[in-house]
Amino acid sequence: MSQGEGDWALDLSHVAKTFRGGVQALRGIEMRVWRGEVFGLLGPNGAGKSTLIKILMTVIRPSRCEGTILGRRVGDQSVLARVGYLPEHHRFPDYLTARQLLHYVGAMGKINRKERVQRIGKLLDMVDMTDWADKKLGSFSKGMRQRVGLAQALCNDPDLVLLDEPTDGVDPVGRRDIRKIVARLRDEGKTVFLNSHLLSELEMVCERVAILLRGEVRLQGTMSELIDRRAGYRIRLGCDDDVEVGRAAVSAALPGGVEVRERELVFKTAEAKEVQPAIDALRQRGFTISHCWVHKPTLEDLFLEAVVDPETGQPMHVGAARKGKG
Repeated sequence: MSQGEGDWALDLSHVAKTFRGGVQALRGIEMRVWRGEVFGLLGPNGAGKSTLIKILMTVIRPSRCEGTILGRRVGDQSVLARVGYLPEHHRFPDYLTARQLLHYVGAMGKINRKERVQRIGKLLDMVDMTDWADKKLGSFSKGMRQRVGLAQALCNDPDLVLLDEPTDGVDPVGRRDIRKIVARLRDEGKTVFLNSHLLSELEMVCERVAILLRGEVRLQGTMSELIDRRAGYRIRLGCDDDVEVGRAAVSAALPGGVEVRERELVFKTAEAKEVQPAIDALRQRGFTISHCWVHKPTLEDLFLEAVVDPETGQPMHVGAARKGKG
């Protein structure tokens, strides 16, 4: 079944933000997020992830922006009633209890008290904070505050949930619980857009991801698309074999598609029929093939590939760029 324009939770193009001093935080972002999916935005600190979310939440104004959020123009504050938001650096009043905070947030969202009481009880249970509901936030650890922050982002029963570094400061058990909550939200038909610099977290929960570097999207697609596109055969030769001689032997059979990494020949194809001539060439020349397999990259591999300058082969500076500089 094909999906149309009405199926986009986010449809963004030409999103740019230049701060005073010429610092370009975002440089023409193009991005689409389906309704009902979990989408992960990956990037190092300073890549522009939080800036993009703040533009969507109208916290800051873009230098340029075209597109929609839940079918409404980006910048239209009326749509924010359908959006939940967990900022990266949130700070709630220390003198409030978790329950009081959620009542306050719910009241701002014009949710009547009877409905608030029911919803808050469910949210506290969801984030495993029921036993701490009437304790003051000032006594909470960073991980506990993060759980309460997630609950407040869900107070208005949003269609779109924006989570900025949701697992920051959370222990492994807490991260697992947050992943379960994200999966539950997806199953309820909600769209979850989350930022993180923790690659393993995104890899475990997201259907699609984008890698943001220096204010630009370097890679974007489903996890399977990005991984399969870069999958390739690897052949490990015997200890007594010269791997460079092995590469020379297969280059004629598979020109332009072989690299050497330690004792392995790395091919850019995952098609067995394309690698078979190379295997035949190695055997004919007496090489020992100790292992042959299809290597599929991890999200970390994709990220490390994205940050390499194609001209120099060296990792690029990952933060925001000044105007006029690459």
